[in-house]
This record gives sequence, C-alpha cells and structure tokens, in this order.
Amino acid sequence: MAEEKKYVLYEKQEQVATLTLNRPESLNALNTALLTELRTALEEADADAAVRVIVIIGAGNKAFCAGADVAELLKKAPKEARAFSQWFQGIFTLIESIRKPVIAKIRGFCLGGGLELALACDFRIASDKSVFGLPEVNLAIIPGGGGTQRLPRLIGKTKALEMLMTGEQIDATEAVRLTLVNKIVPADELDRAVDNFVQKLLTTKSPSTLAILKDAVNKGLEIDLERALDYEADCFETALKTEDAQEGLKAFLEKRKPEFKGK
Repeated sequence: MAEEKKYVLYEKQEQVATLTLNRPESLNALNTALLTELRTALEEADADAAVRVIVIIGAGNKAFCAGADVAELLKKAPKEARAFSQWFQGIFTLIESIRKPVIAKIRGFCLGGGLELALACDFRIASDKSVFGLPEVNLAIIPGGGGTQRLPRLIGKTKALEMLMTGEQIDATEAVRLTLVNKIVPADELDRAVDNFVQKLLTTKSPSTLAILKDAVNKGLEIDLERALDYEADCFETALKTEDAQEGLKAFLEKRKPEFKGK
C-alpha cells in the first residue's frame, strides 16, 4: 500500500520501492517541500534491507518532472542561491551514493531539475513521447542541481554545451542516440519495460555485486585512470570474497542457475 505523503508517494511492493513525484497540477515541479520529502523517501528506501531496487516516476501522464518551481525560485534572495544549489545537489548526489540500482521511469516532460534528477539515477527508461532539456538559460539562469556537470560527463562536452546554451529540447529518439537514456519504448509499453528490467536485476543478479559495481563506476569517474584502476582491483577483491561470487562461479561450472542471497 502507498504511504500517504503530500508531494512524494512511497510504495513498496516486494523488493521494489517506487517513489512518485506527486505534483501533477504543476507537472511535478520541484519545490522545497517535494525535495525534502524526496530525500526522506530515498533515505527510507536505502535503509530498508528488503528493498533492492528503487524506481522514481512522476504522477500523471504529462511529465516525469518539468523542472524547479519557478515561482519559488523568484522568491529567493540572491544570497540564498549558493546554499540552495548545494542543498539541491546533495539530494541528487544521495541517489548516486545509494548502493542499490535507481531507475528513472520517464513519461512526458523531463526538463530542468527533472532532467538533473534523472541524470543522477543509474538508469533512465523513457516513453518514446518523452521530451528532454535544460531550458534554464532561457530564464537567464543556469542549472543548479548538477546539470552542468553530469550532462557533459554522460553525453560529452559538445552536445551538452549545445543543450545548455540553447535551452532547446530534444525528443526521445535523440535522447537515446546520445545515450542520455538507456532505452525508449512506446508509451503503452513503458510500465512493462521497466518491470521487465527490474525483474532482470532482481532475479538474475547478486545485489551485493550490483552495489560493488555502482560504487566502482561512480568512484572511478571521480579520480584519474591510474587510481581508478587500483580502486577497481580493490572492488574486484571485495566481490570475489562474497558468498554470491562463490555461488556464481560454482553454478557456472556445474551448469546450473545460481541462487544469490546478497551475501
């Protein structure tokens, strides 16, 4: 059953926590209240050992999230901007630090802060009718939730600068071509596509190995290649020590399906 919250709905079904941005009347725009509830929901899912995958969605069919609440931004004094940006960034950085796969299920508009939220997720699966962009430049501001840093790391500097400096939106086909999203599917198949992806992670992969992989990739991207390779070796050692690794190797040799326990 869904836990009633005003701006973020939290639902746990078996091993999956679904977090729903719940401001459909404003295309799920991010205001302080929603972001505060989002942090709480993320922390709850992270702390729950029974949760193995987190899915973030937007309420309604029009938008995953259309960006930050502009009316709220207008009320902020310039001296508040830096602290607000760092607080904003911290919530999205939390997503990267969670040792569980986090999936953005994107339907409709994914703009501004909404795209910054999606960029922090591990996977992005979208409807073929979705639209993406960072239009802040059109308001004479810039992204403050990590967009200027995560976007070029994901799709490269040249195209990222074009999106940032023109503020133009791209469609789902271009988004998948740029590897901004993992895959696009027809709108009526989005739920099934995400469910199938989640089940693949749940039923065929070790949760401890997925956690180690996420950590290795994210930490490695923050440092130079030599140190990153050294860190990969540490992670390889950690993975090989797990019970799941021993089970996986034995199952391969015995030509049977492994039974992973997350240990």
